[in-house]
This record gives sequence, C-alpha cells and structure tokens, in this order.
Amino acid sequence: MLCIEELINLDPFQQLSKEQLEWVCDRAQTVELHAGEVLAHEGDPAHGLFILIKGKINLARRSQGVEIPIGQHEAPSFFGEIPVLTDEPVPVTMWALTNCSLYELKGEDFCKLLHESRDFERMIFRIMQRRVRGLESFIRGREKMAALGTLTAGLAHELNNPAAALVRTLGEMPAAILELQRMNLVYGQRNIEEAHTQHWLRVRDQGYDAILNNRLDPVTLSDRETVLLEWLEDYGVNQAWKLAEPLAEGGVEVETLDHLMERWRNDDTELREMGLHWLSLSFEVMSMIKHGLRGAERISELVQAMKSYTYLDQGVQQEVNMHQGLEDTLRLFAHQLKCGIQVQRNYDQHLPKILAYGSELNQVWTNLIDNAIDAMDGKGLLEITTYHCDRFAHIDIIDSGSGIPPEIKTRIFEPFFTTKSVGRGSGLGLETVRRIVENRHHGTLSFESQPGRTCFTICLPKSNK
Repeated sequence: MLCIEELINLDPFQQLSKEQLEWVCDRAQTVELHAGEVLAHEGDPAHGLFILIKGKINLARRSQGVEIPIGQHEAPSFFGEIPVLTDEPVPVTMWALTNCSLYELKGEDFCKLLHESRDFERMIFRIMQRRVRGLESFIRGREKMAALGTLTAGLAHELNNPAAALVRTLGEMPAAILELQRMNLVYGQRNIEEAHTQHWLRVRDQGYDAILNNRLDPVTLSDRETVLLEWLEDYGVNQAWKLAEPLAEGGVEVETLDHLMERWRNDDTELREMGLHWLSLSFEVMSMIKHGLRGAERISELVQAMKSYTYLDQGVQQEVNMHQGLEDTLRLFAHQLKCGIQVQRNYDQHLPKILAYGSELNQVWTNLIDNAIDAMDGKGLLEITTYHCDRFAHIDIIDSGSGIPPEIKTRIFEPFFTTKSVGRGSGLGLETVRRIVENRHHGTLSFESQPGRTCFTICLPKSNK
C-alpha cells in the first residue's frame, strides 16, 4: 500500500493535508513492471495518474514509423496527468527501463483532488505546462526534420532524372566526337571542292537550328522519319533506323539527301555512306548537348527553388514575393503532384510584396499543400488563388478532397490533435500554420470545408510603403 512518506517526496503532494494524503493512499492501485514491460502505448485511452516509487520509465514518441526516445521518469516522480486533464489519448509510449514499482490513482480521483486543493492544482498545472511545452518543442523539431526529409526525398527524386541524363550525355559524347573527327579527316583527304562541302555544312547548320529551337512538331517528325527510313533502306544503308530519327530531328528532306549523295552512290569506299553517318551523328551530338543543357538547367532550377524556399543568404524578415514562395513549394512537391493531382493557379499579378518571415511562410504553404495532397489521396484538383484588398493580401489553398468532418472542425488547430494514425501525424501542422500566420505575421487564418472542397484562407497585412 502507498504510504504518506512516499507521497510527500513529490512537491505537489506536500500541498495536501494528512487526511487528503491518506485518502490518496487508500485509493491508489499497485502496479509492478519488469524491465522492458510496456506501461502504456501512444494513442491508448487515458489511464490515471501514475506515481513512480522505484525504477526508471522510458518515454518515446512514434515519428515516421520510428520510435524516438524523448525522455525518462526516474523515481520518485509522477506522470499521466496530461491525458487525464485534456481527455486526449496517451501522447507517448511508456515502458520500464528497470524493474519498477508504481501506483495508479484513477482519473476521477485525481480530478477530485485537484478541485479540493487550490495549491495542489496550481502546482500540477505548472508542471503539466512545462511538460507540454517540452513535448511540443520536441515534436516541432521532429516535424521540421520530417518535413525536411520529405522535401529532400522529393528533391532527390526530381534531381535524379536530369542528373542521370546529364551523366549519360557526357558519357556518350567523347566517342561521338572522336568518330566525327575521324570522318572529317577521311573526307578531307579526298580534296572535295569547297562548294560541295559548304552544302553539307549548310544542311548541318540548318539541322542544328531545327533541333535547338524545336522546329518540328511530333506528328511531322514521325512522318518524316518514316519517309527517310524508306530512302535510307533503298540507298542500302545498314541499320538505317539508327540514322532516320536524328536526320528527321534535323529537318532533312529526301530531296536534300538525293542532291547530297548523288556523287557518292557509285563510290566503292566508305564515303558512299559516310556523309549520311556524319550528318546523323552531328545531329545526335547536338541533341545530346541540348538534353544535357536542359538537365543542367533543371538541376539549377531545383537548387535555386530550395535556396529560395529557405531564404538563404537573406535576413530574417524580407520583402517577400508570395507567388515565388508558393511556386518554390510546389516545385518541391512536384514528385507527388504529377502522379494524379492537377494544380490550378489563379494568381493576382498585381499582388504586392509583403514584409514577412519568408522561410516561415513557406512552412505554412508546405503544411497546407501537404495536407491537401493527403486529403485527396494523391488524385484531384489543387487550386491556389491570390488576391488583395484594402491593406491585406489573401491566399486561398483549395483541395477537392473528402473534407473535414463537422464534429472536429472546432479542434483542428489544437496542439497534438490529429486524425492521422499514430506515427503519421503529430497534430502540430495546422497549429504551426496558425501560430505563424496569427502570432508572427498578425494575420488571420480561416477555413471552409465540405466534401469535395476544402478552402484554407490566409490573410496577411501588406507592407507599409
């Protein structure tokens, strides 16, 4: 049985009378745990107030599928007051690090005790406040790391394709350039007249222009490739299909090949076909350069988006372009959006910059867009609308998901409240949005929701000019 001497080792219980302490001792139930045994799992219904007399209890919080240790309780101590007083599920998993002796006071008995002693109640709530802040601080850190991890994974996914294309291009170019040099040398040894050589060079340069500026549409390109393939096969070119595509991309006509190759048809050396291979390979090299450049530009664009997203090399508060922040965020979600979500932008082109904490606003867009993607289960319409009136800039983020159930609409901004499964949501995403919008930027945050349309509206004061 719990005795008074054990209770008064804990500061709050020193505020109780002897009769109240005896009352607690009479009602407390004994709990014995062996090392490794779980006392309560995260997400369990609230138990009661636990009083640890001997041993150590480990605390962990599930994040992204992993149990993360967040602290310990060592005897003598008490815990469990948070879920009892908030009527929320247990926020952490608790298990015995060593053999432990505990007592459990039922939730209703604990609440009765609070109401009967103002000093006891005051001290309990102060301790609870410190613990909630500590837990919230830890989870905020984990949320930021999780968000960073999500964006990093998306960025890596987006970087992979252009980087792989660039590597592949650079790997193929040396052999192609060496072969072109060899062909030039063989051709030069024949002392061909300048006019004929210039004709080849004009065709090549026109092809370069067609490739770099996408002169041909896909349908025309396909038709031309078919015609060129027939011509090359009639000419007797081995593996003619390899030459047909690059020649078509270069905009070469059959009539041009007839004119260029007329003098070489009866040549019994490699020059009978070499001009065709030279022209085709020249176009291939230019296509390699074009695709490699496109890949490099894409990599640069993604790096710039991440730099802009985090507002590197800038002060804490800046004149922020809202559309740029939204676009930077969308780029970092590109790998999720392109699988089935259509993005519709309704931007007010006259929306002025506002003085704001740029990286924090990007956390707002990240949380709201991430929630929208989750609500639509990867398929639907994401609308982003901006407009301004009076002294405020307005941003609407709308998704076509299932909507927010009416019974929880009043709770979605509460810290730790989440409808996601344990380990998937901390319940701090929308609370973070509210805090950044209202506390940091003195704006307002509101929402409307029904099945098929949920709209979050952020209203921010514009810069004073």
